[in-house]
Order: sequence, then structure tokens, then C-alpha cells
Amino acid sequence: METHETQPRKQAFEFPTAYSILFALIALLAIATWVVPAGQYQRVESTELGREIAVAGSYHAVEANPQGVFDVLMAPVAGFYDAETGKTRAVDVVLFVLFIGGFMGVIGKTGALDAAIVATMRRMSGREKWMIPLLTGLFAIGGSTFGMAEETLPFCALLVPIMMRAGYDSMVAVAVVLVGSTIGALGSTINPFATIIASNAAGVAFTDGMGLRLFMLFAAWAVSVAFIMRYAARVKADPARSLLADKRADIEAHFPVAADAPTTLSARQCIVLAIFTLTFALMIWGVASQGWWMAQMSALFLAGSLAAALAWGMGERAFADTFIDGARALLGVALVVGLARGVLVIMDDGRITDTILHAGETTLAGLPSIAFVNLMLGIEIVMSFVVPSSSGHAVLTMPILSPLADFAGVERSLVVTIYQTANGLVSLFTPTSAVVMGSIAIARVPFHRWLQFVLPLVGILLTINMAMLSIAAASG
Repeated sequence: METHETQPRKQAFEFPTAYSILFALIALLAIATWVVPAGQYQRVESTELGREIAVAGSYHAVEANPQGVFDVLMAPVAGFYDAETGKTRAVDVVLFVLFIGGFMGVIGKTGALDAAIVATMRRMSGREKWMIPLLTGLFAIGGSTFGMAEETLPFCALLVPIMMRAGYDSMVAVAVVLVGSTIGALGSTINPFATIIASNAAGVAFTDGMGLRLFMLFAAWAVSVAFIMRYAARVKADPARSLLADKRADIEAHFPVAADAPTTLSARQCIVLAIFTLTFALMIWGVASQGWWMAQMSALFLAGSLAAALAWGMGERAFADTFIDGARALLGVALVVGLARGVLVIMDDGRITDTILHAGETTLAGLPSIAFVNLMLGIEIVMSFVVPSSSGHAVLTMPILSPLADFAGVERSLVVTIYQTANGLVSLFTPTSAVVMGSIAIARVPFHRWLQFVLPLVGILLTINMAMLSIAAASG
């Protein structure tokens, strides 16, 4: 009798997780600290901006501080907390994410959201697609006016079941939230964390260049909405064409919305839904007008969880278990936040961040206006990748790069617009952004699938914005 050896089947290649990508990036940048010359700009305290800013022309070489294996292992830890100074880096964001998870767990336990989603989808039958331009526009306004970023994370969890119930996938939910708020940053108008800080650092009024930015905002919104709606229509017509077709069962299990959920809500569910809505409304109000940040928003979601549990009649033990289970579901998102911050830690500790900025400064000197704006856009894109924080990016680059505009015959306000454009474009896909990685982790969208979806849109927006910036430079 013949015998046949059983050959082990080769496993198909699986794209690395977000954790592996970020850790590999930290390791690569640690290697770069052994090769890239170390250097720093002198910094002075700016009372107007409330922080230190770099002094143009003050770049100088410093002693290298190459990062080793232990530094690589410490970087994710330091991304949460700086043991030397005692300052927190991402602990506030992590707590915010965990409290969101607990809040959504409590709300989900009541079934109020499921019933509301089913009822809404039945009423909107045939008109679901109009949610996309409306919601994308609302998030764009939030990004343009008060710098909506981390605040969008809970909306991702909210919209995934809604979009899936409408016949789309979780990619559409992430796109509406993340693309919407990000094009708002790209066409920022009065965002205090981007436009106002950058304009102050550049020495111009934040209203200078407002007309161009409004036009860029509208153009980005129109293009993005058309792009998302085209993908959504394709998925609805044939679910197999979804970029997440093989993940749908896992996502549906994670965001269950019962098909037979009642379309009418009980009195208690109506109260829970009112608490849910009020919590989000208070968050937007607090951030926009009261200066709230992560600590206050975390407290708000805790209060919302307690109020919903009381309205539902949930016992103490049931509330604790439900809240903890909800927080546990977003623990992976919380870890991503620290890893993302660890990328900047390794560059700063290795003293190569300013070296990269100095290379851009020397490259731009003496260029004609159109070449200047397009090359500056490229440099700002690199800096946006290195420093994903909009305010940190503005304070780092504007004092150095904006004076160079005077020699190229370009308005400094246009330099601010270039910075915003770069920051917005990169914020759509960079793995160093806690918002990007957190959003796709919440919606269970693999990073490589998100890139597959969003990079064509980034290319379209980049081409349009380069053309608009070139026209503005030539006409100025």
C-alpha cells in the first residue's frame, strides 16, 4: 500500500498588525539615530504661544545620543509617561479611550442603541447614502473650527453598526469620521490648535489667507464625499467587493445589531438614548467653548455611564462588570496610542528631529515661489509624519520655515496654509497618529486595508492642493 507524506500547507502572508508596524518603526528610527547627525535649535520661551519655540538660524550640532535596544523597549512605555520629568504623554488619551469603551458597553447592554439604529434605517430605507455627505460635513466643520481629533474616537464605535445596517461596511464608518475631521484640519479656519498657533508663530493674523482655506476645505469635502459614496455604493451593490469582505463576520460579531431588534423603544430605552445623545452634545460644547480636554471628557463619559445605568436599573455589580468589559474591548486601542507616541520619543531622545527640520530649512533657501511652495509642502509632509501633533508641528516648524517665505516672494499666510495642508493629508494615513490607529482599531479595520482605501484619495487631494497652492503663489 502506498503512503503519502502530508506536506504542511504554506500559510498565506498576513500583513503585520498595527502594533508590529509601530514597533518596527520605532526600531528603524533608533537605527537612524546611529547614522543621522545629532543637532538642535536653540529655543526660547514664547509667552504668546505658551511654550518654547525654535530660533531660526540657531541650528547647531550636538553630541549624538544613539538609541539602543533598551531604548527601543522603553519608547512605548515613555510614550505613555516620561519617568525622568514625571510628565504624562498619552495617559490622558488612554484613559479617555477606556472610559469611552466602558460607556459604550453600558449603552450597548440596554439595547437602546440597537433599537434606535434599526428604526432609523427602516425610516431611511433608500436614502441611506445621504448620511455620508451630511456627517462628513459635520465632522469637517468640527475639524476646521475646534480641531476635532481624539474626540472623534467614540463616533467610530457609534457609526460602525449604523453603516453596516445600511448595507455598507465599517470602512465607510471610519472614512466618514476620520476623513471628515481630517479635511477639516486640511482646510482649517479658526482651529486654535493649528491655524491660530501656526499664524502666531509665523507672525501673521490667523484671518490672513482665510478665503483660500475655505475654498480648499469645500473642494476637499466635495472630492472626499464623492470618493466615499462611490465606494459605499459599490459595497452595497456587491458586498464581496468590500475591502473588508473577509472580516465582515468578525466585525458583525464585535458590533452586533440584532436584525429583529424592536423598532419602538421602551420608556427606559428612550431615557438611555437621551443620556447617550446629551453626553456627546456636552462633549462638543465643552471642547468648543469651555476648553475641555481628555480629563474632563473622560469624567463626562463616566458620568454618562452612571446615568445610563441608573436609568436602566442596572445593579452595582452588573454595572461594574459591563463597564469593565466595555473598557477591555478598547484596550488594544489604548496600547496603540502609547506605541504611536513612542515614535516621537525615540526621535527626540536620539536628537534627530531638529536635524530633519534643518535639512528642510537649507533646501528651501532662495527658491522661486512655485518651487518654494511645492517643496515646502513636501518638507511639511515629512514633518507631519515625524510630529503628528498639529500644535507641536506648528510650533516646531513655523518659526524656522515661515521667514524663508519673505525671500521667495510668498506670503507667510500661505506658509501657514501649506502647513495645514500637509498636516491634514498625512493625518489620513500616518501610523504615528493615535487618532488614525485608534479609529481603525475601534472599527476593526486592518491598517493595510485602510491604506488600500485611503491612499488613492490622498493622491487626488495632494494633486488638487498642489495646483491651488501653486496658483496662489504665482498670483501673489
